[in-house]
Formats: sequence, C-alpha cells, structure tokens
Amino acid sequence: MTKFDEATQAIRVDETTYDVCLDPGYSIGGPLNGGYLMAVLLRAVVDASPHEHPVTTSAQFLRAPVPGPARVRLERIKAGRTAAMTRATLIQNDTSFIETLVTTATLGDVVPDWTDGPSAAMPPIERCVKLPDPKPESNMTLNAQMEMAFDPPTVAWLDGRPTGRPEARAYFRMAEPQDPDPYVLALAVDALPPVVFSAGARGWAPTVDLTWHLRALPAPGWLTLLGSGRMISDGWFDEEVEVWDSAGRLVAQCRQLARVGRG
Repeated sequence: MTKFDEATQAIRVDETTYDVCLDPGYSIGGPLNGGYLMAVLLRAVVDASPHEHPVTTSAQFLRAPVPGPARVRLERIKAGRTAAMTRATLIQNDTSFIETLVTTATLGDVVPDWTDGPSAAMPPIERCVKLPDPKPESNMTLNAQMEMAFDPPTVAWLDGRPTGRPEARAYFRMAEPQDPDPYVLALAVDALPPVVFSAGARGWAPTVDLTWHLRALPAPGWLTLLGSGRMISDGWFDEEVEVWDSAGRLVAQCRQLARVGRG
C-alpha cells in the first residue's frame, strides 16, 4: 500500500457509512486539494458498489473540510447490471462539505472505436520545467506528493509573463512510485494550477462544481495533463482538463467551474 493509498483509505462502518481521515499532506495553502478529496469519496463508493470503476463523478464543493477524521455517507440510487449510481456525501462534525453523484461500471481493456487526438501538443519532458519548491510557511504540502513537469509557456506567469490565455499543461506522476489508477486520476484531473493564472489572475481559486469521466484504465508511466478554459467572466471561470496516458490513450476528461483567484 502506497502513502496515497493510505491517505485515501475508507474504512467500512456499515452499508452506508465509511470512516476516513483527511491527510494534511494534500493541502494547497490551507484548503485540501479537491481531486484528493474526490479520491477519498470514490474509495468508499467503489468498495460498496458491485462494479469496479468510477466512470463519472459530479461533485459540488459546499465548503472546505480540514485535515482529520470525517465520514462518507452513501445513498444507493440505482443498481443495474452494467452500472450503479450512488450519492456520496463527505461529512465532518455533522456538516456536509462535498456532495457527489458517482456512476460506477466495469471497464474492459479495449481499443477505442474512435478517438480524437490531444487538444494541444506537449514538448518532450526534458524540455519541460518544474515549479520552484513552495516556501515552508505556505502550507503547500500537495507539491511533495507528486512530480509535475510543465510546458514552459504555461507557467511563465511565475516570472510575470502570463500568456494571456487560460491554459496549463504538464506531465504528471506520483512522487512515490505507483502505477496510475482511477484514484490517481481523480487527483490528476485537479492537479494543475488554475488555468486563470496563465491569463493573469492569481490567488486561491475555489472550485464550486467539478465533473470528471474515467474513459479508460491508464497504462503505467507518466500522464499528460492538458488544461484550458473557454471564458472568464464576472469572477467565474471554467477549466477543462484532458488526461492522456503513456500509451497515448485518453483516460480521463474533466470540467469544472470555479471562482477567479482571490487573496
């Protein structure tokens, strides 16, 4: 069991309740990363499901939980031969923090009937750059859990040279050796810096709604994350992320709506 497996572990209490412990190692300067929190919820959902894989997850982030004990409450909405739908709620101190609807199914290792190519090209990984280590007082512990190598123009905002477009692109893998699985993908779809940073915004950009789809089981190796946005307006922005595996397959898609960075 890896550190990530331990950090996302869900312990069954009864048919509808799981105990979890939210790990402080996935902080983004105070709040916990939304992808990490989804992975925690999905551990409980899949454990209680007759199917193996979370093929679609829609999450509403009501408020930001803190590290420590919490519970996942499940409500089975549908159980079918090919898919099951579950409502999963993350609860801490008797308060709901995240509401999700999750559909589980069992994916096979098949060749797609048809697939489009990546929305953007990435340079070779040796030409990509890493972000500087965060200052200890920043409480950005998430960075230590993963390795990311960025397409240089999309992180030029660090030097005060944003491209003016909402975009972010990077190679991704866990810092501790681990083959990617659906739970790692849940983290990966929310691992990029907010795409509005490249458009000139800064500060914490809280996610309000996030939906992601598991399209295929990923091959071992680096993942490629391609993030973009369509509109920034009235303090809101959207972000779309494609995740491609080392075999060149589209393995996850994500769209979220968030507030423009503040603070």
